[in-house]
Amino acid sequence: MTGIAELPEPPYTAVIFSSLRTEGDQGYGVMGARMQELAKSQPGYLGYESARDANGFGITVSYWVDDDAARAWKKVHEHSVAQQRGKEVWYADYQVRVATVQRSYGPGSSGS
Repeated sequence: MTGIAELPEPPYTAVIFSSLRTEGDQGYGVMGARMQELAKSQPGYLGYESARDANGFGITVSYWVDDDAARAWKKVHEHSVAQQRGKEVWYADYQVRVATVQRSYGPGSSGS
């Protein structure tokens, strides 16, 4: 678990990546850390949250200023290489969902 991302007031774009891992690491940990660092350097990046359970099911949500920034991240070459490796080796199944966050609230927020 990475913790709860500190984000600006909505709207912004959320890319929700749900996955079921295959067995073994096979370079997954190193590539995952690299993708987190690379994403942070991209224009429009706001933050991310990630968790995985003991059965290999995980969700990572990356946040972007808008849909264009999220689409640009998908096209970054090194990210494309990681996506292909994920399809071939790391994921038994996955789904990507893209949404616009309209409201966000929690303790200490205005409850928009």
